Amino acid sequence: MMKLLLVSMVMALVSQSAFAQSDFVKGADVGFLTGQEKHSVKFHDCDGKERECLELLKNDYQMKAIRMRVWVNPRGGMNDKYELLAMAKRAKALGMDLMVDFHYSDSWADPAKQPIPEAWKNHSYKQMKKDVRQHTIDVLSLLKANGIESRWVQVGNETANGLLWPMGHIEQNPKQYAGFIRAGYDAVKKVFPQAIVIVHLDRGHLQSLYDYNLDIVKKYGGKFDMIGMSLYPYWAMQDHPELNPDGIITDCMANIRHCSEKYGCDVMIVETGFEVDEQHPEKMDEGRRQLTRVIREARNETNGRCRGVFYWEPQCLPGGYKLGAFNSNAAPTAIMEAFNE
Repeated sequence: MMKLLLVSMVMALVSQSAFAQSDFVKGADVGFLTGQEKHSVKFHDCDGKERECLELLKNDYQMKAIRMRVWVNPRGGMNDKYELLAMAKRAKALGMDLMVDFHYSDSWADPAKQPIPEAWKNHSYKQMKKDVRQHTIDVLSLLKANGIESRWVQVGNETANGLLWPMGHIEQNPKQYAGFIRAGYDAVKKVFPQAIVIVHLDRGHLQSLYDYNLDIVKKYGGKFDMIGMSLYPYWAMQDHPELNPDGIITDCMANIRHCSEKYGCDVMIVETGFEVDEQHPEKMDEGRRQLTRVIREARNETNGRCRGVFYWEPQCLPGGYKLGAFNSNAAPTAIMEAFNE
């Protein structure tokens, strides 16, 4: 009897792991794509044939999903809810899933800045929680009204130091930071009850950051279904040149295992990227090696708890941003080959 029970448990674990691997998602943040197309950028495959960008990412590089950021009242409409909707429609037509990344800002929000939207300034904490809730509901309801469902929703972007500063700064007002996360979570569930709500932090290799931040979220009533991580060996080494890429990747994988066990949820690498330097092709080969390792280990060495890897703006061309994955002819570099290995 004991032997049968043991075999059954082992088979269940194997089945769970196999499911996690089969459901492992490769994706891309493509928030710049609309602007690139407005500037007449034409994308090509490795054979030089002109291709529509999302179709190329899906069919040549196994990408099943896109990630799109959304701002509150951005200048010129860039990254607003209508731009999100237009790209979401294109992704749905290709059978791709959607991740919505709420910045809760009129522009970029990240660990160095989390500015309050202009329309929300001078609001009380109580009112600003309502602002977060209403904005989240408005954006997601627009998608729903157009027959689009968001599989994942981020409530905040790289909120290592909180969001909506100073009101939601993690050190100054930890309870209010957690309160904003909870307001976003509840709003997502109101529109899409099945959506996976993500809290997203940077520096995926830094376990102490995740323990500190997520403990505060949990302590003060915040909720999340999944942990999102950014993993950028290039940027980590800019701040800490004593580090090396393989050590950073190793530490990130250990952190995925740690966080999934501690917080009882899945994890996803929602941002990563590697250097493109057309004068030094060996850098793209090294990027492919690193990304191959990230995808392989995230899929196979995290006890089935890492559910995917998203590349941040792979279609970016060199010059404006160093860590895209396309060349100056708007064609994939060697880095992209990692998605097929």
